[in-house]
Amino acid sequence: MNEINVSRWGALGLFLLLFLLLVFLLLVPLLNKGLELHEDKKQLAFRLHRSKMLVDKKDQVIANIEKIQQQQQGQNYFSKHSSESLASADLQGLIKTAIASAGGQLTSTQVLPSTLQGRYKRIMVKVRMSGSIEVLRNVLNEIENALPIIVIDQLDIRPTRGKRNRKTRKIEPTNKLNVNFQAVTFMREAANE
Repeated sequence: MNEINVSRWGALGLFLLLFLLLVFLLLVPLLNKGLELHEDKKQLAFRLHRSKMLVDKKDQVIANIEKIQQQQQGQNYFSKHSSESLASADLQGLIKTAIASAGGQLTSTQVLPSTLQGRYKRIMVKVRMSGSIEVLRNVLNEIENALPIIVIDQLDIRPTRGKRNRKTRKIEPTNKLNVNFQAVTFMREAANE
């Protein structure tokens, strides 16, 4: 009987071993897949929650954008004129006033063709002037503080040649400068207003 008990126990052990093997081969992958799906569900729930929060803030963001746009329009950063010729004439007038008040001499202004940059037109005027370094500093300071905003581009500064002294035949130095630059201001595109 001892051999029968041993073979029964052996058969039972073999059965348990096969059962455990089937459990590990079938149940463990199912459990892993279940845990993986649970983790995916948590991530999707988090993303859904975050998306709902963004949608809830949409009205607040739109209101903030409108407020910023109203503030921007109220600050006069861009030319208010409806045509390029009026905007360029205004720009020429601002520059002429700045040069005259600084004590400089305006040699010439020339309106350059405007260019489209995004939703804005670049209104450009080429300026030639003369004066001392102090005059130039005052003109640039005046332009920097002007509204609508004026940007200086392609600034070219050259000293003026002094006059020759008749007695010594030497050129006497001068503090006068010849200055060329482009002044640029921006105007909103009429279709986008």
